[in-house]
Amino acid sequence: MLSQKYRFHSRGGVRHTYQKGKTIRTSVLSLVYAPNSHHIQRFGVVVSKKVLKSAVGRNRIRRRIYEAIRLELPEFTTPQDCLFVVFNRSVKDMPFRELRYLIHELLERSLVE
Repeated sequence: MLSQKYRFHSRGGVRHTYQKGKTIRTSVLSLVYAPNSHHIQRFGVVVSKKVLKSAVGRNRIRRRIYEAIRLELPEFTTPQDCLFVVFNRSVKDMPFRELRYLIHELLERSLVE
């Protein structure tokens, strides 16, 4: 699981990222990112009830994404806030390698843009 110091701690940070950030979209999830002044990279995962009604399923998606982020974190040290917004319930059953690759690609693209 991703350490608490790399996560958002308030809704203000999430709101700021939505307002000031840029978005990269894929078919199943998108990444909203914005630079921050905390000198660390912070992450959040948003899974709407429209995606999956069950809280158990939404939490499973969140845990899988946080684990993929934790494994990719050493490669990305740019101080920015990143929000992963899930659009499709297929993330729940997606092979973990594929999910990790997708997250890696999104984070890499955020550094280029």
